[in-house]
Amino acid sequence: MRYFRIREDKALGYTGFVNAAPKWGLPGVDTCPACKATWANTSKSYPSVDLTLVAALAKFERPGAKPIEEYERMRELVRPLLPPGAVVEPGSCFGPLVGNAQGRFGQFVSNYSDVLLVRREALEKLQAEGLCGLNGYRMEVRFRQRNSPELLELELLPVGRLHPKCLPPDLEPRCPRCGRLGLSMPKEPVLDVATLPPNLDLFRLVDMSTMVVCTERFAEACQRLGLDGIVFLPLPTEG
Repeated sequence: MRYFRIREDKALGYTGFVNAAPKWGLPGVDTCPACKATWANTSKSYPSVDLTLVAALAKFERPGAKPIEEYERMRELVRPLLPPGAVVEPGSCFGPLVGNAQGRFGQFVSNYSDVLLVRREALEKLQAEGLCGLNGYRMEVRFRQRNSPELLELELLPVGRLHPKCLPPDLEPRCPRCGRLGLSMPKEPVLDVATLPPNLDLFRLVDMSTMVVCTERFAEACQRLGLDGIVFLPLPTEG
């Protein structure tokens, strides 16, 4: 099985842009007592998670950076509502994208590297192909135009990891308290094939969650169906 990294196709001249943010989020950590870092990572996002039932117990709509004890309290409020396989950390986001949009859109939209939107009709075509793990969710986005497309946000579970051969030899382990991994995108990323999911055709990585990865089944289906807006960059694997 071959794998590909998904990126926005800027060569097609689409002008569409979605200016939106998730409805809820966990706070960042303000100076972790273990690793001394202040940080957040918003790329682990779960549009299927509705925090309405716990929203009165914490200010999820204005997370900011907070002491780690408050982050841990809020994380435990969210944990029972997560989909199977979800991974949360400081800055994780939940619920629909809220904002506005305008312009001319392709079948896929990827204005931000860690968010992937798709037209409803394109998603239905891919689901009819039997591809696995494709779940789209409605947004609360207002289009500043007539005849606007129905765009859905794809929920991308974090599964799979980079192979150690492409990582710095002096990389420090994850912080045991806040979970921070001080890893930057490798110049030549390599996937650890032993960690890749057998039952998902579209996902993001656990240790590099801004990277959206797909299988060759997904790439070939998109090309065969003429679904545009994204390009597929081959990713090497190592066993």
